[in-house]
Amino acid sequence: MKTAVMTASWSADLDRCRLMCESLDRFLAGDWHHYLLVEPADVALFSTLEGPRRTVVSEAELFPWWLRSFPDPSNFGRRRLWLSPFSVPLRGWHAQQIRRMALARHIDADMLLSVDSDVVMVRPYDPSGMWTDGSMCMYRVDAGVSQQMTEHRQWFAHAGKLLGVPAAVTPSPDYINTFIGWRTDTARAMLDHIEKVSGRNWIRALIASRAISECTIYGRFVDEVLVGEGHTHSDQALCHVLWDREAHPETLEGLEAFMQDLKPGQVAVGIQSFVNHSISDIRRLAFSVTT
Repeated sequence: MKTAVMTASWSADLDRCRLMCESLDRFLAGDWHHYLLVEPADVALFSTLEGPRRTVVSEAELFPWWLRSFPDPSNFGRRRLWLSPFSVPLRGWHAQQIRRMALARHIDADMLLSVDSDVVMVRPYDPSGMWTDGSMCMYRVDAGVSQQMTEHRQWFAHAGKLLGVPAAVTPSPDYINTFIGWRTDTARAMLDHIEKVSGRNWIRALIASRAISECTIYGRFVDEVLVGEGHTHSDQALCHVLWDREAHPETLEGLEAFMQDLKPGQVAVGIQSFVNHSISDIRRLAFSVTT
């Protein structure tokens, strides 16, 4: 199966993205091509990572003309805001999700494999292993979202409005991970469905709220619109993620403890960029994992 690996990134994550690319080149098997999705100002910076299996794509090729980024005056332009006539200002994490969703209409592949900049592969893996008899394995943890997870519930609510499905009740499934696959045909059908339900461009419908979770939208589309067609479910994450600072001390010993929790079937680690572990320590520990 042909896989389009997609990573939405930005200038501050260049070094982490470089390590991620190094790990993909080292461990990812099969028929794949990697797309780095960045804003126009970052294209030249990320072009140093291009190669036979890696292409940099400007969001200008993916976004409508009316959605563009500008320097954020609140932090002297160090970060960016995405402005449009149809939404409140959006942040970079919103733009990155829109890029990943938009890529479905721009590439020829069987699967979109979303890999975040702060992911590092640690074991060999062929994404074709996600397919069985024409069905793709989709990550889902039943009852993974509780009543106390306010932000997740907001993501579920917005996804429901976009898809025209009933409001979710908690506990709800959790579909979120930083190394995750989508069927390309399903992702395209999802965008078509959003446009049919809303009567407008899917991006315009999406940014009506900033409570955006593309994994949640895809998961609810598969489960509640397609009734699971073309997919099987698994609660076994391929990526072991360090989501917050409190989980482990921000020390080498804390990083080692996190790595020791890596399960046999996990092929990557994801260490959120706001957790203060050095890239050199991450590289050394990640590349020392034994199968």
